Amino acid sequence: MTRSRQRTGSLAEQLVASRLAAAGWEIVARNARTRYGELDIVARDGDTLVFVEVKGARAGAAFGPERPIESIDWRKQLRVRRLATAWMAERRRLPPYGRIRFDAVGVTLDRAGRIVALDHIEGAF
Repeated sequence: MTRSRQRTGSLAEQLVASRLAAAGWEIVARNARTRYGELDIVARDGDTLVFVEVKGARAGAAFGPERPIESIDWRKQLRVRRLATAWMAERRRLPPYGRIRFDAVGVTLDRAGRIVALDHIEGAF
């Protein structure tokens, strides 16, 4: 992955985490590591533990799907579910939560790093 794509992804994750926090969500972890990989954002929305997969892209990017959220395919969804299972198993002392949910967020940014479009699908997979 190029540094430009890494910066775009990191900026998209930062913007999404800020929006979720502003909406009253508790950000439990960002770039949550497990021995199998990394989850973008783990948050609590009320009594629901939410694993948020974020995909960011620059407006007018020449490659990839038209909307970044479309790149969260079944393989990525399966990987995020497995990572979430490992993350919870490694943290058995978490406060109780009522439900678990998997959200997908696609963010399109302009060259200045401002959000052009944001798609947030709650319970996406």
